[in-house]
Amino acid sequence: MSKKVSCLNPIALCGLNLLGDNYEIIEDNNDADAILVRSAQMHDMELSDKLLAVARAGAGVNNIPLDKCAEKGIVVFNTPGANANGVKELVMASMILASRDIVGGIEWVKDNVADENVAKDAEKAKKAFAGTEIAGKKLGIIGLGAIGVLVANAANRLGMEVYGCDPFISVKNALNMSRDITLVNSYDELYAKCDYITVHVPLLDATRGLLNKEAFSKMKDGVILLNFSRDTVCEADAIREALESGKVKKYVVDFPTPETVTLPNTIVTPHLGASTQESEDNCAIMAVNEIKDFIENGNIINSVNFPQCDAGVCDTKGRITICHKNVHSIISKFTGIFGDAAMNIENMVNKSRGDYAYTVLDTSDATNPEIVEKLKEIEGVIRVRIVK
Repeated sequence: MSKKVSCLNPIALCGLNLLGDNYEIIEDNNDADAILVRSAQMHDMELSDKLLAVARAGAGVNNIPLDKCAEKGIVVFNTPGANANGVKELVMASMILASRDIVGGIEWVKDNVADENVAKDAEKAKKAFAGTEIAGKKLGIIGLGAIGVLVANAANRLGMEVYGCDPFISVKNALNMSRDITLVNSYDELYAKCDYITVHVPLLDATRGLLNKEAFSKMKDGVILLNFSRDTVCEADAIREALESGKVKKYVVDFPTPETVTLPNTIVTPHLGASTQESEDNCAIMAVNEIKDFIENGNIINSVNFPQCDAGVCDTKGRITICHKNVHSIISKFTGIFGDAAMNIENMVNKSRGDYAYTVLDTSDATNPEIVEKLKEIEGVIRVRIVK
């Protein structure tokens, strides 16, 4: 029986074509085994008991009810790094736009299109749009994930003195970062040093309002701030006050809202960070591959609400996956049921993340439905699935 996939937003065909004949694209979310989504809001959606997984073709997942999904055993994936280069390029372009009033200069030319002496007058007018170069300036990067590391390396190559702060930087990202990048231990140190600050963190309770009045007070006068994270990472009243006072010389934000579009000395772009054909293709391909690997092998790669768990391609006669609470001695209850049934477990992988855990069990015999029902009865078990 084919698996059914629903798309809440348009998903690039180069990704959907990877699904193959064993999958069917449908419109009814209630009948879907998996959902592919970009920016559609899912918080008010009814999540059917049939739904196994949601894959966000992008990095941010604030449009998806993560806790609600976890409670129902629905694994939520994202695609970290797939759109990183597109965002990096826009960040670099925005830094230059904020440093030199290129937009103002273009508008001046448009306003003077009927001027027969436009060339001569431009020589007089251009001083109003003069700016500064970014080479030799200090750039501070908050968040050294896939995007932050690319921005750091690109800025370094353009001659900037780059500082980064991320208490949770991964080994992979650390290894991919130029040795010329200086890591600092606190945001305060970064605020005090840098002429430019760009923020690349996910929107969490800990990062909401991260850039607030206290943070601005610690920054250099005339700092240029770039926000390609989420609009609410920057506290609305605080950024307005900082712009009006000149503490922040220019603010570039990729999220138009009723608040951001009225800010002075601000360049607002219409959420263009990952809006390139390449980014959309990369995200679609990664999201589809995550869904396929999960459905066909039970593997969890790049989940945001369940632990990473890779048991490889299923080559045994049976495989069962269990979404469950991360509670004491639950694994022994699983194995006990298999032992009572005289069923051999050839391989087992168990991973935990916060309150939730995930277990993959490979068996030497085909899966026994009676065992599945007994597993479901264990307190703390959320969902049991027969992969094979």
